Amino acid sequence: MLEQETPNIASMASLPTLSTPGLLVMDVDSTLIDEEVIDELGVAAGVGEQIASVTARAMNGELDFREALRARVALLKGLPTTIFDEVYHRVHFTHGALELIDTLHAHDWKVGVVSGGFHEVVDRLAADAHLDYWIANRLEAADGRLTGHVLGDIVTKDTKLESLRAWAARMGIDMAQTVAVGDGANDLPMIHAAGLGVAFCAKPKVQEDAPHRLNERDLAKILDYLK
Repeated sequence: MLEQETPNIASMASLPTLSTPGLLVMDVDSTLIDEEVIDELGVAAGVGEQIASVTARAMNGELDFREALRARVALLKGLPTTIFDEVYHRVHFTHGALELIDTLHAHDWKVGVVSGGFHEVVDRLAADAHLDYWIANRLEAADGRLTGHVLGDIVTKDTKLESLRAWAARMGIDMAQTVAVGDGANDLPMIHAAGLGVAFCAKPKVQEDAPHRLNERDLAKILDYLK
C-alpha cells in the first residue's frame, strides 16, 4: 500500500489531482521496468555479480553515481551493440505501469522518465509506453562494439530534478501538480520537489527519506492518491 509519514486530511487535500493537467516523472530501472538494464548488460559481459553489487550500493547512496556508472560501463567494453536488442526483449514493464500511463494521458497529464540507464533501450521503452518525455545516458560504440565509455553528460540526481522542473514549466503547470516516482537515492531530489513524491519499492535510505512509500509492485496504485 501507499504510505505517508503523517497522513491527514490537510496533506491529502494538497496532493495533485486528476481533475487538471499534471506531470508524472519516474525512474526507469526497477521502477518503470522490473529489471536494471546495466545489470542485464553485465550478465551478458560475464561480470553480472560485480556490476550488480556496484548498482545496489550506488542506488542506496553509498557511492558517487557518476563514478559508479563509469566504473560499470568500463566493464562492458567489447560487448557487441546487438546486445541492446537482447536486453530490450528480456525486460518487462512493472505491473500497473501502462495502466498508470494510459490513465494519466486520459486526464490530460503527461508522463516522462529520466534514467541513469541508456537511450539504446529507453528509447524503445518510451515508444512502447507512449511516453511524452525521456532522458537517459548514451553509450559510446565503435565498429559495432561498446568502448566502455559514456557519451556526453551523465544523468544524475540534479538532471532528474531539473527535468521535472523544466517539463512542468514547459507545460505551464505548478509543481504542486507533479508526481515523481523512483527507487534510488538519485531520485530523492525530484521526489522531494514534486507535489507527490513516491519511493517505489525503494532502497532503505530512500524509504527512510521519502514522504510517501509504495511497497507493492503495482504502479497503478499511485492513482489512489490522485483524486
